[in-house]
Amino acid sequence: QVHVVESGGGLVQAGGSLRLSCAISGLTHSSYAMGWFRQVPGKEREFVAGISWNYGNTVYSDSVQGRFTISRERATNMVYLQMNRLEPEDTALYYCTCEGPTIRVPRVESEYDAWGRGTQVTVSS
Repeated sequence: QVHVVESGGGLVQAGGSLRLSCAISGLTHSSYAMGWFRQVPGKEREFVAGISWNYGNTVYSDSVQGRFTISRERATNMVYLQMNRLEPEDTALYYCTCEGPTIRVPRVESEYDAWGRGTQVTVSS
């Protein structure tokens, strides 16, 4: 069973940067997709970015394209989300998630199986 644990959230001023980390355990093969979603109270969970564990290809939501970068480090079973030029609208609880086996990188919450508890990101104006 795959487990994920997020870290790295915090309070940052608009225009600043944060890097979120996701520690993954329980991987048994390489055909996984890793994703980051975020959620604010009263709204549905929103796709942010995803990456293929095997091939490293990435996908982003339009709202973060060009500002956020997702990466993975297979040797240490880590996934990262580098967030630059943060905006107050990026304030949310950020979740790391995993899906496998798959050759795609889904953007839909229901296609992912393993979820962490989230890490809070707050961007002040």
